[in-house]
Amino acid sequence: MGKDMDRLCIYTGYSRELLELKLGHITPEVQSWIIDHGEDIIKEIAVPALKVPEVSSVFNTTYGTLFHDDCIKVLASMPDESVDMVFADPPFNLNKDYGDSIDDNMTKSKYINWCEAWIKECVRVLKPGGAFYIYNLPYWNTFLSNILNKYMNFRHWIAVSMKGLIPVQGKLQPEHYGLLYYIKGERPKVFHKQRIPLVTCRHCGGEIRDYGGKKSSLNPEGISISDIFMDINPVRHKKYKNRSANELPLRLLHRLISLSTDAGDIVLDPFGGAGTTYVAAEFLERNWIGMEIGDTDIIIERIEKNERDRELLLKIEKESNILFTEEQVRLRQKNNFWTYEKLKD
Repeated sequence: MGKDMDRLCIYTGYSRELLELKLGHITPEVQSWIIDHGEDIIKEIAVPALKVPEVSSVFNTTYGTLFHDDCIKVLASMPDESVDMVFADPPFNLNKDYGDSIDDNMTKSKYINWCEAWIKECVRVLKPGGAFYIYNLPYWNTFLSNILNKYMNFRHWIAVSMKGLIPVQGKLQPEHYGLLYYIKGERPKVFHKQRIPLVTCRHCGGEIRDYGGKKSSLNPEGISISDIFMDINPVRHKKYKNRSANELPLRLLHRLISLSTDAGDIVLDPFGGAGTTYVAAEFLERNWIGMEIGDTDIIIERIEKNERDRELLLKIEKESNILFTEEQVRLRQKNNFWTYEKLKD
């Protein structure tokens, strides 16, 4: 054994004592040597610090920073607890073409493991009390909620009604996407209650739901939003689309950012897509951090030429936190339906 140990020392360049320590052989002589050579041992066996990847932005505004890179790489470069809200709309793994750099046809296990990797990083960079939203198919959200349950507290499963989805043979007609809403910690740091106009018939202006004798108690600022979003319409008209692939509605991001952040807070979206999150954040004067591994030119051009989006966002704000829009009031008055002003008289 003595000669073999000597040969190992020569081969490895380690002293006899250090080699025995690495092999887990602790003799009285090694114990004594440990006491006398503590600093040398630390240098030899210490785990090296993880190298933080270097990333650089491709676009900056007064409020935001956009990275053209893999989100996990960019997230790894960010400090702990540095953002106030996360919104994620990852690829749905439906084998759609988002460009050469995006794999949208993973195995089930690979997709779930990949999601857990970026989710853990997002949780790490989120501040206590911050909101985490994930928008995905209900099927995938059943797995993603299990991941989030390890690290965060559940608030809501929001059903975002979306008409016109493709039927699935042998199953119920799908008519919503799932929106997971979690909080880091016990209580949300920010929660601004949102209200929307009462739902009425677009032809006659009559209310869809019968409020009976409770009309007079309705809030003039509108109906509280529930965990079913019925007023979010898909972006299908070419006038409002910024890319051929699916695109998130501005109304959705305006609502979530308004609900969970204050002006000046930082919103993170690791999957930039068409840049909807960043456009809404800019309008609401929130700081934002964006990432997109695919084409970022679409996002940059959209933010630089924002007249159309700004016009739509102004309309969204005008129609938020009121009981009836101006159009609803005109139609209801024309057909002699009550308005809130009449109820006050």
